[in-house]
Amino acid sequence: MSKAHSHSEVLVSHGSARTTFHGRLLIVQRHRAGWPQSHIARAMGVSRKCVRVWLDRFDAEGEDGLRDRSSRPHSMPTRTDAAIEAAIVRLRTAERVGPDQIGARLGVPARTVSRVLARHGVPRLAMLDPITGQVIRASKATAVRYEHPYPGSLVHMDVKKLGRIPDGGGWKALGRGADSIQRNRATRVGFDYVHSLVDDHSRLAYSEALPDEKGPTCAGFLDRALDYFAAHGITRVERLMTDNAWAYKWSLRQVCKDHNDIKQIFIKPHCPWQNGKAERLNRTLLAEWAYRQPFTSNDERTAALAPWLKHYNTERRHSALGGLPPVSRLPT
Repeated sequence: MSKAHSHSEVLVSHGSARTTFHGRLLIVQRHRAGWPQSHIARAMGVSRKCVRVWLDRFDAEGEDGLRDRSSRPHSMPTRTDAAIEAAIVRLRTAERVGPDQIGARLGVPARTVSRVLARHGVPRLAMLDPITGQVIRASKATAVRYEHPYPGSLVHMDVKKLGRIPDGGGWKALGRGADSIQRNRATRVGFDYVHSLVDDHSRLAYSEALPDEKGPTCAGFLDRALDYFAAHGITRVERLMTDNAWAYKWSLRQVCKDHNDIKQIFIKPHCPWQNGKAERLNRTLLAEWAYRQPFTSNDERTAALAPWLKHYNTERRHSALGGLPPVSRLPT
């Protein structure tokens, strides 16, 4: 048995490599035994260039030169500076914002930010809990992405239930102490219901924090939201997509009729991802408004909603709009 086959070390080769450590050592042994390089290449099933590379590597580094190692170049002059990479990861961890926003703030292309986050193993925002930032199971997404061709062609409506903040602040402001509502179950703070309407084409959004999700409340919200859309250039809404809640099915009919006979569209039961743009707005609301900072009262958080909406519609970069805000797609 040859020395190459009696070697006790076992190495795992690169998936695309044509030879193993033992095969490369056999190339060297055959060359020393007087085999022409062309004969070695034919016997090993590799090119003459491959034979030459391993012989040169052996001459320069000995047996260590024949072992597997990273194929990354020794020098990468175009790689993002380590300080910038650290700033990208730090900003993502602290504020949980997407590559488009991080890139704009740091002066780095969004594609570069995505690569840096992937290289550091940072999970996608869709996989994170909006409060804790911990990885959770990703929600189901629709298999078909679509976008209606002009503002008002389709709007999405939804409501998000949100726990109210007790006076003086909740656990986010005060910590999970002995007097927190997590420990004192007798404390009752109730809920806000954040109603939202978002345009499919422009992503223009309007939201209100209301005390319930009953029919009259939903109808009143839709009427005000359509007036808001009209004030921003969307004077005609053709279709309204919602889930199958009773309040949506029966209480919005008159409002839709009063606004040029808007056609109601209902998603398939138990498939909320079909109303994905409204669901995505809900997630953004939680991450960037409701849970972005500690509030000392529920009124303080509610008062912060309108300024945030203005920022969302007029300034916030939206990756689906090429880094532009929703107003960039509204009629001028």
